[in-house]
Amino acid sequence: MTRTTPPRPVPVEGLFPKLEAFSGVTTRLHPRAGRPDASVSSVGGPLLWPAGEPWPMCTEPHKRSSGYRVADIRRRRQVLADAWARDRPSEEERALLKELGRRHREREIADHDPIPLIGLVQLYRRDVPGLPPGPEGCDLLQVLWCPFEAHGPTRHGLAPHVRWRRSDQVAVPLDVPPQPALVGFEGAVPEPCVLHPEQVITYPYAGSLPTRLWRKIAAWEDTEERKAEKRGLDDELVTYHHDLSIPQGCRVGGFPSWRTTDPHPMICEACAAPMVLLLALDSHEWDGADGSWMPTEERDVAEHLRDSRPTQLMIGRDGLLNIFACPTAPGHPHRWNLQ
Repeated sequence: MTRTTPPRPVPVEGLFPKLEAFSGVTTRLHPRAGRPDASVSSVGGPLLWPAGEPWPMCTEPHKRSSGYRVADIRRRRQVLADAWARDRPSEEERALLKELGRRHREREIADHDPIPLIGLVQLYRRDVPGLPPGPEGCDLLQVLWCPFEAHGPTRHGLAPHVRWRRSDQVAVPLDVPPQPALVGFEGAVPEPCVLHPEQVITYPYAGSLPTRLWRKIAAWEDTEERKAEKRGLDDELVTYHHDLSIPQGCRVGGFPSWRTTDPHPMICEACAAPMVLLLALDSHEWDGADGSWMPTEERDVAEHLRDSRPTQLMIGRDGLLNIFACPTAPGHPHRWNLQ
């Protein structure tokens, strides 16, 4: 089914004509629950992986002997979905949900044992317009991660793994990838989703615009806020950051969002070139009282059946993961940023 981003609440280029010079294009992926196979682009679907190629593992030492079972996570989601589609969970279902949400311990798992990574997304170039180029001849982007937030200097970081490949060179695909015995958090396990790519116009994050232009936008926002306060309709306030610049949801290309930090340059560690946004994975497809980024096709769906988190991913504290690529040499190591 097609997914269409509704027109912006106000014509932003009409208000600020100089924004046109800074506009770009991003592709919203619009993942929605489905049954993708390895031959198509997906979030949370099976990856096209050569049977003879080792599956990537996390070998960084960290606690991994306590967590949730993947099968329990998936069953719990299904029970919840069925219950809310009907009305609400029954007493019997509540007891089951409590049991399925229980943490488990596998004492024989050591802190240094390899953990199979979990596949997050795969994108075929033929399916996704605007997918930034990969290494020469590669047409398939795959992203995986460790299902524990326990990496880096803080010991609370994520560990994404990016792989490009040529799909025509996968002669014998892997049937069933290895699966971790436990995961550190439920949001580490994506639900299988098919994609409905849509290209939309986007504008840079506010702090990346020239100061004079951003001050004009900020002054307009202040005026709109005062108007909304007088009407007592604060929940209808339109802002550049939330409604007019960078779309919410999973997407490729365009400009990175800096929700929790000030913008800062992402520089390729191999050649010092400024990097570009390759992929953004978002915990939500839309949010806010009015849900201005909610696709037009879903506005007629009953509110209790709308799902702004179809992938069930939870990135950090309900945020997003930006993955960057080197535009001059796509084979150089990727970088990422959590927002």
